Amino acid sequence: MKRLINSAGVLCITLLSGLIMAQAPAESFKWPEGKQVAVSLTFDDARYSQVDAGTPLLDQYGVKATFYVVPPAVEERLEAWKKATANGHEIGNHSLHHPCTGNFPWARSKALEDYSLQKMRAELTEANNQIENLLGVVPEVFAYPCGQTFVGRGVDTRSYIPVIADMFQTGRGWMDEGPNDPAFCDFAQLTGMEMDGKNFDQILPLINQAKKSGQWLVLAGHEMGEDGAQTTRLSMLKELMEYASNPANGIWLVPVGTAAGYIESQKNNN
Repeated sequence: MKRLINSAGVLCITLLSGLIMAQAPAESFKWPEGKQVAVSLTFDDARYSQVDAGTPLLDQYGVKATFYVVPPAVEERLEAWKKATANGHEIGNHSLHHPCTGNFPWARSKALEDYSLQKMRAELTEANNQIENLLGVVPEVFAYPCGQTFVGRGVDTRSYIPVIADMFQTGRGWMDEGPNDPAFCDFAQLTGMEMDGKNFDQILPLINQAKKSGQWLVLAGHEMGEDGAQTTRLSMLKELMEYASNPANGIWLVPVGTAAGYIESQKNNN
């Protein structure tokens, strides 16, 4: 009987220890120079406002962002995009035709339901080639148009995440609900949290939450101005950059590729 009681006691202690370990907070990732959180500013589509109003503001603060571009849109502001590239902003691939589900009427002629993995790879390769011809850089990062990661329909539906993992260093989503854990995240499926239409007091809680466990917050936007649909407010960006410039706040404000490269180096060292 004593042996049975002792065995039960050991089992309870083991289970309790496991429960405590499961509930214990993860150790914070070690960002460079004592930073407590990484934040990346990302923008999609190569919209006019990004180089007309956005990059001049970023340049004032010496902040580099990631721009996921569609080549035809780059051509319409080519000199401005060349300047943005020369100033150190990261240029990513956002496809050639911006394919999304055909449930969006504007995407019916380029519906993901009508794509194959081969067609998607060919389009992304052509987009890379065009971006290199236009701006002299080969994109290493990608953002999924509409945040959608499939091609085909029904039983023939396939994920094209493996294509992105093969072609690019990272692939970013859209309208996600949390930041990335640098010790765990899949670079081909980085979460992207919306910053369009928000004031700084709505962004700061996201930063503080990510800071608690040393996470990587990737913010995603479109237009850069003050008003309108899918617009990241310049006033919010200004507050964010001023807040991040204070070393006491522990923010590492860097492009996606820079953060990903650092994470890779840390994993290799460990």
